[in-house]
Amino acid sequence: MFTSPRLCPMVCCALLLGACSKTEPTAEPVRPVRVAVLTERAAGGTADFSGEVRPRIESRLGFRVAGKVTARLVDVGTPVKRGQLLMRLDPQDLRLAASQAQAALRAAETNRELAQADLMRYQALRANNFVSQSLLDTKRAALRAAQAEADAARAAFRGQSNQAGYAGLAADVDGVVTAIDAEVGQVVGAGTPVVRVARLDQLDVVIGIPEDRVGGLRQADAVTVRMWAQPQAAIEGRVRELAPAADPATRTYTAKIAIPPRPGVRLGMTASARLASTDGGAGLRAPLSALHHEKGVTGVWLVENGVVRRVPVRVAGQAGNEVLLGEGVQAGQTVVTAGVHLLRPGQKVRILTADVARRQDTEAAIAAGPPASGVR
Repeated sequence: MFTSPRLCPMVCCALLLGACSKTEPTAEPVRPVRVAVLTERAAGGTADFSGEVRPRIESRLGFRVAGKVTARLVDVGTPVKRGQLLMRLDPQDLRLAASQAQAALRAAETNRELAQADLMRYQALRANNFVSQSLLDTKRAALRAAQAEADAARAAFRGQSNQAGYAGLAADVDGVVTAIDAEVGQVVGAGTPVVRVARLDQLDVVIGIPEDRVGGLRQADAVTVRMWAQPQAAIEGRVRELAPAADPATRTYTAKIAIPPRPGVRLGMTASARLASTDGGAGLRAPLSALHHEKGVTGVWLVENGVVRRVPVRVAGQAGNEVLLGEGVQAGQTVVTAGVHLLRPGQKVRILTADVARRQDTEAAIAAGPPASGVR
């Protein structure tokens, strides 16, 4: 192949220049991160939860015998007193059964009287040696059997008499009727609930607690309840019961707060419960997502002058979705809260715009002075 003599020097110069030129390094990417400023927070705090006023005790009353309902004497919302009649059953069958038991008792008592008279006659005959001792013993046994039959008949009569008295359903406590589950003409079985009566001397405010607040609820120092209809009236309550398992539908733990009865507080009212608790100690708090575990050492990423630096920390405890940092960091430092496993020491980062404003507000609050004792 023919090559022009003039092209050879030019080709050689191009090759030499290409070999001597240096490749420029690729610029290190700046990773966007979310951050939070560490602040000294006081122990405890408050939280508000909405709930509903319910009775602590609500009885489902039912007849102790089966029968047909012939009268309903109360309505929903009717205040009732202990012993007040609520419903009646048809008593005809019960009365007939009581009359039958009474007749059986009379027959048994007649047989006992006859056996006793026979025994007295045979005792006189035995005294004159007209009958044998074995025959006298038979008459004594017959009297004891007749007495036992009379006792059994008397017990049956008493039981049946009580059954006749069960045709009326009476309230066993003072309260208010909250529901009626049977109407006139309906045939109900023994023990079937037909009326619900709630006591008004013991009330509860039922609320739902999320799982991250259960620990604080157990250590609640005070509970203040306010009715939506009466927001100016504060009622001191007490946590009486906490469900051991979460509700499958709402995934919250049902808590019952006992409150004393007050005028104007009715069942079903909407209430707000404010819990004041000390669910953690005072100290630096950071989100759980800020922790970074490497080679068995727990640490956080600090942002300083646009680059990150990993420092080991000691976790002193947990409060909800936050951790208490005991050593290794100071108030006012900025920690990374998202993407901690994608960083390396000395890497440049860019704080998101929303976090920049939040950090400036936090720094201003730190410069203004210590926070209040209660954290809302």
